[in-house]
Amino acid sequence: MAMSQAQTWVNTRLNFTHGYGLVMNPGNSISTEGLPELFVQDIPPISSVGLKVEHPALYYGERSSAQQPPTPENPGGGSRLADTSDYVIVKTTNPEFDYPAGDENKYTTYTGTGGVWMGSLFRRLLFAWGFKDLNILLTSSTTADSRILFRRNIQERIKHIAPFLELDSDPYVVLSAGRLFWIQDAYTLSNKYPYAEPWPNRQAPRFNYIRNSVKVVVDAYDGRVDFYLIDKHDPIVNTYQKIFPGLLKDFAQMPDDLKAHLRYPKDLFRIQILQYNTYHMKDPKVFYNKEDLWTVPKEKYGSETVPVEPYYNQMKLPGEQTVEFIMMIPLTPNNKDNMIAWFAARCDGEHYGELLVYRFPKEKLIYGPSQIEARIDQDTVISQQFSLWDQRGSSIIRGNMLVIPVEDSILYVEPIYLKAEQRELPELKRVIVSYGGDVMMAINLQQAIEAVFGGKL
Repeated sequence: MAMSQAQTWVNTRLNFTHGYGLVMNPGNSISTEGLPELFVQDIPPISSVGLKVEHPALYYGERSSAQQPPTPENPGGGSRLADTSDYVIVKTTNPEFDYPAGDENKYTTYTGTGGVWMGSLFRRLLFAWGFKDLNILLTSSTTADSRILFRRNIQERIKHIAPFLELDSDPYVVLSAGRLFWIQDAYTLSNKYPYAEPWPNRQAPRFNYIRNSVKVVVDAYDGRVDFYLIDKHDPIVNTYQKIFPGLLKDFAQMPDDLKAHLRYPKDLFRIQILQYNTYHMKDPKVFYNKEDLWTVPKEKYGSETVPVEPYYNQMKLPGEQTVEFIMMIPLTPNNKDNMIAWFAARCDGEHYGELLVYRFPKEKLIYGPSQIEARIDQDTVISQQFSLWDQRGSSIIRGNMLVIPVEDSILYVEPIYLKAEQRELPELKRVIVSYGGDVMMAINLQQAIEAVFGGKL
């Protein structure tokens, strides 16, 4: 409802001050309609598995109007009503919109410790001058308890505190002890490491040294920022710690519940993959002639052919006894489609940050993602079903293919979604599984696996 309101100063600064709520679903089950089976849903949030959400309001986040491109329905782009790049004033005489409930709206008053007290006339004058907004001084809605919340975009907030850290592009929100927290991976960079190849991406700062030495946690309600040092062997971050004593907390001080949510960052993983694709060659002649270059394979996603993205997965690694959370990606020889290896980063406990590569023998053909995609296209039953679905009024979306090691072979899994023109939410309709050269499609993953294994799980 907030998005349809007039963007007046009172609305954008006093009434619509925060986002609200979350949804959570497991990755291995769906509803009968092909939609996510939600563990946390509705407004206000309720949980079907006993999770508590005590503070569902998000006063600090990552959304900004610059991230919302203009559309025919919204020529101006993203709405400022949900823009965390702007300041808001809380604890005023204006009620804060919380969430809609039937024919009426629910309102709230901020009870956190975020922001800066601005109750006095002198402070209001300073903030009006600082933000170049005379409304702060003229409004009669502020009280002796009013607080102004600014730098609410989490990356902007972190960079203001620690501008010497480079931030990962994908912060993520977690639920811990009933509160919402943002976890942001941060890097130390240098372009002066001897004999190291510089990162070729022109969009990023030029560097030839990178370490994920810091994990940053931001409270989505209060805006509190905690920096945790996770790599004590990084000389750059150790120097910063001496310059700014007290800024970086020891990793042991992070609550165990938050530690359980840590994951290996994708940006760093991508960089390491691209470097390893060349530097896995140990023979000097082979390396010099680039005879054994590896590359990231391609897959069909939606209606396009795109490079495979690293993905998180829960699986039991070869030689291990327990299931763990990892990030992995398959690799193929340059200009070839067969799979030559897969690369993984471990995310759990004492194994966090360990990188593993599993190579396949060159004399044995292991299908790569694009070859499995071709086998799917050549299957007459599957292609006939695709043609039937992909008619006027609906479209097929082929999801990301997962390459999952199973003992001495590889299991390939690809979800198939159906999207109606009048609905924005696609529904999972089929799952395709390939194993040992066979390709099977079924209503869900379990039935597809049973089909490809001949009914034996």
